[in-house]
Amino acid sequence: MAKYSNKINKIRSFALILIFVGFIVMYGGIYFRTSPLIMAIFMLLGLLFIIASTVVYFWIGLLSTRTIQVKCPNCGNPTKMLGRVDICMHCREPLTLDENLAGKEFDESYNKKSSK
Repeated sequence: MAKYSNKINKIRSFALILIFVGFIVMYGGIYFRTSPLIMAIFMLLGLLFIIASTVVYFWIGLLSTRTIQVKCPNCGNPTKMLGRVDICMHCREPLTLDENLAGKEFDESYNKKSSK
């Protein structure tokens, strides 16, 4: 069985990774203290990663307003669904609102337009 996770959490994790990469790149600039130009380049690259993370967080915030909040039939907790199929944020139960997909094996490719 493949490891699936909620789409919103995947995007948030990606944005968090961007922040850490930005800090690591900035700290890499410390090794070039003798060359201010190279150090400035590393600092600016790190800043760009952090700005990209901010953009991704803003985008997922906007995307979260378009989600459908459902109650998971397995754990009973409210979770947000994005797309035709998704995973519960709490218990990883496959969820769908599409009656044609009910009872089928969970596959993230159902969210692609070509699988309709």
